[in-house]
Amino acid sequence: MFHQIAQLFKTENKDLRRRIYFTLACLGFFCLGTTVTIPWASSVYEELGFLEIFNLMSGGGLRNFSIFALGVSPYITASIITQILQMDIIPYFKELKDQGYTGRQKINKITRYLGIIIAFIQAYAMTIFYMNSNDVTAMLKTSLVMTAGTAFLLWMGDQITQKGIGNGQSLMIMAGITLSMPSVFREAFNTLVTTSSYTTAVGVGLFSLFVIVYLLVIVGIIWVTLAERRIPIQYANRTNSIYGNKQNYLPIKINSAGVMPVIFASIITTIPATIVSLTKNQNAIDFVNKYIVNTSATGFILYIVLIVFFGYFYTFLSMNPEEMAKNLNQRGGYIPGVRPGKETQEYISKSLSRLTIVGSLFLVILSGMPILIAKFTSLSSSASIGGTGILIVVGVAIETYKQIESGLISRSYSIKRKKLK
Repeated sequence: MFHQIAQLFKTENKDLRRRIYFTLACLGFFCLGTTVTIPWASSVYEELGFLEIFNLMSGGGLRNFSIFALGVSPYITASIITQILQMDIIPYFKELKDQGYTGRQKINKITRYLGIIIAFIQAYAMTIFYMNSNDVTAMLKTSLVMTAGTAFLLWMGDQITQKGIGNGQSLMIMAGITLSMPSVFREAFNTLVTTSSYTTAVGVGLFSLFVIVYLLVIVGIIWVTLAERRIPIQYANRTNSIYGNKQNYLPIKINSAGVMPVIFASIITTIPATIVSLTKNQNAIDFVNKYIVNTSATGFILYIVLIVFFGYFYTFLSMNPEEMAKNLNQRGGYIPGVRPGKETQEYISKSLSRLTIVGSLFLVILSGMPILIAKFTSLSSSASIGGTGILIVVGVAIETYKQIESGLISRSYSIKRKKLK
């Protein structure tokens, strides 16, 4: 890693450095925008419920009613919707998916327009629920500003992708989470050290343990994110002598679904609490708090079950074994010892199912551990989304690092070719 950093400052990598500086400048502008509150709106001081995960992604801007309050979360929602629609639900989207690059461009365009529409709906719903204002004009203006902020971030994300390093939308989500992380440590320090609940020595020890556990979680996430099963692949029209005995693989990650199962499960388990809080029905509020909220026993079990369910759902949605087997057969590839077609599909499906069990259990531990810690210690429940945030940050950081490393290697090869000529 240090070797790559040293290579960045060489003269031949000037263009790569310019890309990195451009990316950092855009991310800095995004972080600055999360602190700019809309003038006629007020900050949200009550619990955000299922929106807390989106507040984390926006760097705390949602709670502040900032101009970038929604971040790029509406685009994520739109992407999920368009992915689901491509599963033969609407033939038009299925046709676009099969058209290759041209179809993907059209899907991306539809996703952006749909994301802006969702942004306005989310913004207007938020102003109704949290602004506590009867001024329709102020709520409408607030919604338009928040929608414009999301549209601007989508444009800036495209600029990062084209002129910078990494995926622009993913990097902004990572920047928002990173911006929120210091508050977790500050809150833990205040709770464990500065309050009168513990002596200074015990508080410092507990805070040190908290930091160590946090670092171990990061190491575990890195290991699981990079872990994958490589299914050996052979091609009928290729010989080993031509390709230098290089073995081809079909890589399948342990956690192919990423953080999406946790987001889905969080939304489903906390929507009821948000709804009953608006109805002001105390009996309904007590029922939801006792049986559905994930801090209760039954709610926690429901939360875990939903994570496992959506882990399978999203994994098989994003990695369709039937399409993988079909594409492999069209390219003349096959798995040694497995017949092409139905048997290959079943083999991939079985492998994917087994890996998803491990990935889902990892997500369960990552999401459940902070809730249990908050339940049985004096730490605030706001740490319950810390593991999810780390998972996103680590995943994006690894992908960005790989892109920088790939850029350095390609430039190094091009320089060697010029010298040989």
